[in-house]
Amino acid sequence: MQGNLLDYIIIIGYLLGVTVAGIIIGAKQKNAKDYFLGGKNLSWWSVGFSIVASETSTLTFISIPGLAYKSDFHFLQLVFGYFIGRIIVSFVFIPAYYRGDLETAYDFLGKRFGSPLRKFTSSVFLSTRVLASGVRLFATAIPVHLITGYDYATSIFIIGAFTLVYTYVGGLKAVVAMDVVQLFIYLSGAVVSLVIIVSNLPNGFGDVFAYAAMNGNKFEVFNFQLGSSFWEFLSAPYTLIGGVLGGTFLTMASHGTDQLLVQRLLGCKSKRESQKALLLDASFIVLQFGFFLFLGTCLYAFYHGVPFQQLGLQSSDEIFPKFIIEELPKGFSGIVIAGVLASAMGTLASSISSLASSSYLDLFKNSAFEKKHSERKEIFWSKVFTLIWGLILIGGAMLFTDTKNPVVELGLKIASFTYGGLLGTFFLGLLFKKINQRDAFIGFICGIISMILVLQFTTIDFTWHTFIGCAVTIIVGNLNHLLTRTTNPGKQH
Repeated sequence: MQGNLLDYIIIIGYLLGVTVAGIIIGAKQKNAKDYFLGGKNLSWWSVGFSIVASETSTLTFISIPGLAYKSDFHFLQLVFGYFIGRIIVSFVFIPAYYRGDLETAYDFLGKRFGSPLRKFTSSVFLSTRVLASGVRLFATAIPVHLITGYDYATSIFIIGAFTLVYTYVGGLKAVVAMDVVQLFIYLSGAVVSLVIIVSNLPNGFGDVFAYAAMNGNKFEVFNFQLGSSFWEFLSAPYTLIGGVLGGTFLTMASHGTDQLLVQRLLGCKSKRESQKALLLDASFIVLQFGFFLFLGTCLYAFYHGVPFQQLGLQSSDEIFPKFIIEELPKGFSGIVIAGVLASAMGTLASSISSLASSSYLDLFKNSAFEKKHSERKEIFWSKVFTLIWGLILIGGAMLFTDTKNPVVELGLKIASFTYGGLLGTFFLGLLFKKINQRDAFIGFICGIISMILVLQFTTIDFTWHTFIGCAVTIIVGNLNHLLTRTTNPGKQH
């Protein structure tokens, strides 16, 4: 990259263009509803593509090809679960959200159980999301650092500063619009890479399939292995049952209870529009992951099936950046690097907006600090929270610039173990009409405690974590209701 003027022009042009366009598109908000929900007037197709971009971080862009390079297509089992989970959210969660004029995902729990649970779950979301997003922003800086040669702090600042500007000025409308643009930019970069890889193979796609056949199972999707014991089965990564079930519950949690993605679904014009957006996302995400896995297999053929260690790499995640740095012609490198930045900025913008909306709408608005609020003051405070969270994420990510810092691993674990409890609490509100706020509180807390124990004392694979936390929350919530009803029958409805 150093000294390649054309690539730098493309990258700088992309950064400036996205920022200016986001500012223009998101102008003229009148209140917090406009700022955080796009006035509830967003088109279903833009929301659908925006969700794809929001959940596709640079880790996906880089790691999925690397995963296929070193192994097979077993990851698709998880993706099939993603598809199923989105279908369930479309027909179970979204109708419930549109029965009330909800502002955030946790507003549903507030209306169902009471304000204390809304504030508690929102606080849990804020604490885990800011840590997970800070870790993700740092992880995003790794390929940017490898490709551009900039240090981690500079890479984080470039991604964060440009993203914060258009998110701060334009709100959700700008975030969604730029997500759509960035989605097709990073996909274009990946397609350009695929075309160049295949064009440099003597027999084109024939070589891809030949090298895959030499490995014996490169295109294997389903893993029917059960292991020699129950615990070995739970600990094995990417089994058919674990992958599909884990993907389903993980998606129900992320798309049904996480403000990061629910915020967009609440910004659609109607329940039907929201469902169409999520079904578009469900279909597109399967194709996208399949494409990135195939890209990794093409890289495997390009490098003649050599293990990544023999290429001087420490991780399979470095294989795609290596190709971008060493093999792409001038100009094309700039397009692909813009794609890397696009996937990073889409995810970061979503994190900033969701953190700001949840903290303002769930905790600050109508509180003792801000009971009387004009539309002008709503916009003012909405932007203040956006700025604060943007700076926290950028500054927090810079704390992780020591890649050996154990906080990175801790942050990812914290983000994972709260999902099950949140999902279980939402199910208690959706499916169990007699459950009250106390039952839900106790169930949620026990769900989180169960995940702490699982992470601390077992080797159970991450694909089972959300399911376990959800199951414990539902079971404990119902048991507490039954026990309390038996002990104090006169106080139960």
